[in-house]
Amino acid sequence: MERFEIKLPAQPAGARRTALCGVVSSGNLEVLVERGGDDAACTIEVNTSAHGFREIWEAVLADFAKRHSAGGLRIAINDAGATPAVVSLRLDQAFETCRSDNP
Repeated sequence: MERFEIKLPAQPAGARRTALCGVVSSGNLEVLVERGGDDAACTIEVNTSAHGFREIWEAVLADFAKRHSAGGLRIAINDAGATPAVVSLRLDQAFETCRSDNP
């Protein structure tokens, strides 16, 4: 396992609730989104089975932070070898769920 955490500047999110999307299985991952402490940044913890891909992770996560107002969020990712496209999809799903009024 490789584990790292990054903090990215972002606009405030206005998240309404905690969200969990995806499942840890081969080629997939789970994303947990919850309120964090700093409204001007998004903190992301990555736990992955794929070693040596930190630069790719950082590019995908920076793209997410640029596309969404994710400030004030703490995101935990548990990965089992997902592709960058799946990572982006799960992040988008979790972000939209945490901003939703629907349970």
